[in-house]
Amino acid sequence: MKGLTIKELKIGDKAFVEKTISETDVYLYAGITGDLNPAHINEEHAKNTFFKTRIAHGMLTAGLISAVLGMKLPGCGTIYLGQELKFTAPVLIGDTVKAEVEVIEIIEEKNRIKLRTTCTNQKGDMVLDGVASVMPPK
Repeated sequence: MKGLTIKELKIGDKAFVEKTISETDVYLYAGITGDLNPAHINEEHAKNTFFKTRIAHGMLTAGLISAVLGMKLPGCGTIYLGQELKFTAPVLIGDTVKAEVEVIEIIEEKNRIKLRTTCTNQKGDMVLDGVASVMPPK
């Protein structure tokens, strides 16, 4: 299984994944990373925060972008070089997040592409916006 090469990509190509963020996802992410911030894992604490409930880790949401890049566009063999991110709204437990990438620049001589990266929730609200740089497989 091999992803798309730079010759197979074009500006405007898109791909996405969708996932409903569960309480288990949040606890597993907290355990793996060590980010035990009570805003994510303690409902009683979270009731007194700006969001009034627990929120998913921003980087858990951003990780869905990695899934799109590594499995769909460009796909297997892609090397993730960099990412600019802006978290624009919280992701709550139970939200369904759509992570989408779109090719916005092709730098053929360096075998690099740039992609707009966005995540939206089930209401269509943008929760993450950014740009990724990757090296597609040869």
